[in-house]
Amino acid sequence: MKRLIAVALAAVLPALALAEASTWNIDPSHTDASFAVKHLVISTVRGHVGKTTGTLKLDEKDLTKSSVDATVDVSTIDTRVPKRDADLKSANFFEAEKYPTMTFKSKKVQKAGNGKLKVTGDLTMKGTTKPVTLDVAYTKPITDPGGNTRRGFSATTRINRKDFGLQYSKMVEAGPVVGDQVDIQIDAEAIKEKPKESASAEAK
Repeated sequence: MKRLIAVALAAVLPALALAEASTWNIDPSHTDASFAVKHLVISTVRGHVGKTTGTLKLDEKDLTKSSVDATVDVSTIDTRVPKRDADLKSANFFEAEKYPTMTFKSKKVQKAGNGKLKVTGDLTMKGTTKPVTLDVAYTKPITDPGGNTRRGFSATTRINRKDFGLQYSKMVEAGPVVGDQVDIQIDAEAIKEKPKESASAEAK
């Protein structure tokens, strides 16, 4: 009898563990990635990028076992000044033609209070990868009119642009034209993937 119970548990436990984890896909149409940097030390210039995609693997029982993999399309930078946008996309900064995206892949998730997390991972920008930590706030899931389960995430971090090779010539950098510190914020909405059986039934 004990052996039978052990065999049954061995078959059931992996399924239960799998059920605790869920996949959430970032909804680009309801997600915004932005940045802010000082200009001449006296004002702040803000910009947005047009598309952010990615996947979150959430362990509902223990969020520290979760992970995120996100991609931001830097070729769509918009600061409301076309000439400045062109400069940011050039080799002076993002070199968007060669490096059209930046990516973030998490390595560690830590609890940081009620509804808050610290997510550490690798940020890759312009071919350079550096570790960064995101301060993340998240909402409880809700059901939209279409029956999809959604939840929101807001992530912020600060980087030194020069760590990623985002800089002008030495002559220009000699003056405080553009600040070194860049604040990044991503406000994301994610949709929970439905079980394959459920998705197939809806398609019929």
